Amino acid sequence: MPLRIGDTSGNRTTARTAIEHAAADGAQIVVLPELVTSGYVFADRAELESLAETRDGPSITEWGNLAESFGLTIVAGFPEDAGEKVYNSAVVVDPSGVRGVYRKTHLWDTENAVFDRSDDLPLLVDTEHGRIGVLVCYDVEFPEWVRAVALDGADLLCAPVNWPLLPRPEGERPTEMVRVLANAGTNRMPIAVCDRVGVERGQDWTGGTIITDADGYPAALGQYGHPGNVTADLDLTQSRIKRFNENNDVHGDRRTDLYRRTPLLD
Repeated sequence: MPLRIGDTSGNRTTARTAIEHAAADGAQIVVLPELVTSGYVFADRAELESLAETRDGPSITEWGNLAESFGLTIVAGFPEDAGEKVYNSAVVVDPSGVRGVYRKTHLWDTENAVFDRSDDLPLLVDTEHGRIGVLVCYDVEFPEWVRAVALDGADLLCAPVNWPLLPRPEGERPTEMVRVLANAGTNRMPIAVCDRVGVERGQDWTGGTIITDADGYPAALGQYGHPGNVTADLDLTQSRIKRFNENNDVHGDRRTDLYRRTPLLD
């Protein structure tokens, strides 16, 4: 999805068009990128504050109307105006309204200079399609945080992201995507990631949108550098089967008694 820094009206139009196309394709759960309303590369805190929205702002209001019109569950990133603080947040809306907001806890690079860091736990929302977990971008690179979502019974993890384009060997997937695949397979939990494309103030974006299945394989992939919707048909009940075989369970085999004796949780 191509976005423009500071063009909140234009970005809302882009998001609305993507949602309408997804609904026409038969989607029931729609994930949009991180900070889809504002763009990402802020000049300073003042610019961020000028683009931040409250939970009852125009973008979330519109997403709520679209969710009601099309019977959708929508997960989307936005800069949240929370009074004296501004968070890199993601909202879940469905036909009943706002179901929850998650504030990013692991800030990446220059985000630390403009955003406030949250102490939120991962968001879990029970929907008609199953239990959805929500994290934002860099959060997904911490296996402990993804495992927490899975242990809390999520049938699907949704992650709005802005993945910066980094050098990689020809033919290789971005490392962020590899981590998503590994986290999905490790937890037997599908993950839906929505990335963005284009260039913003000199920053190229990966366009690494991906939907995995519960085994950690790609169910659908975006085309690097090209805008467009990505859809997959997932049976979310499969993510509730945590057994590999008669003797092994992905969560039941954990040795938490040993983990507590290591620096893992320090």
